Amino acid sequence: MRIKFSIFLTMAMVSACGAGVETAQQGNPADRPNPLPMIPVGTKADSILVDKSDRTLILYKADKEIARYSNIRFGNAPEGHKRFEGDERTPEGNYTINGRNPGSSYHLSLRVSYPNASDRAYAQARGKSPGGDIFIHGQPNGRDGAPIASDWTDGCIALSNAEIQQIWKVVPDGVVIKIQP
Repeated sequence: MRIKFSIFLTMAMVSACGAGVETAQQGNPADRPNPLPMIPVGTKADSILVDKSDRTLILYKADKEIARYSNIRFGNAPEGHKRFEGDERTPEGNYTINGRNPGSSYHLSLRVSYPNASDRAYAQARGKSPGGDIFIHGQPNGRDGAPIASDWTDGCIALSNAEIQQIWKVVPDGVVIKIQP
């Protein structure tokens, strides 16, 4: 009797654990966070490439890829270069990381130097503001669960909170960031 009960109990535990694992894997893969890349301790990135069409953010050191983040999110109108305040586009071009805000409304944020002189001149010639406050950041503070699964920012680059925590540690101010279509 004890052997049968032990076998029954073991099978019930395996079924329950299996059901839990299966449940954790259900849903849209885009809603699940990506595993973090392994970056050697003390490594600092010297450039960033954001590819809007591939939805990737890649960190480089001496032209060698050190980390890749996929399924990143942009402004509500992700196609095209940011031209004006409120257009909800993410800029395209060459900029730098020129500040950081640990107290941001979004989990950590690294400031992108948009607008540059060309961006300002384009907007000014049309009597508009180019906007600003473009950041690489995590999810809205207080949000629990999976990262927002669609484009949702006003022009920023959004990642999971775990991803921005890792990026925050390896990207110093002054790093060049290229954002391509």
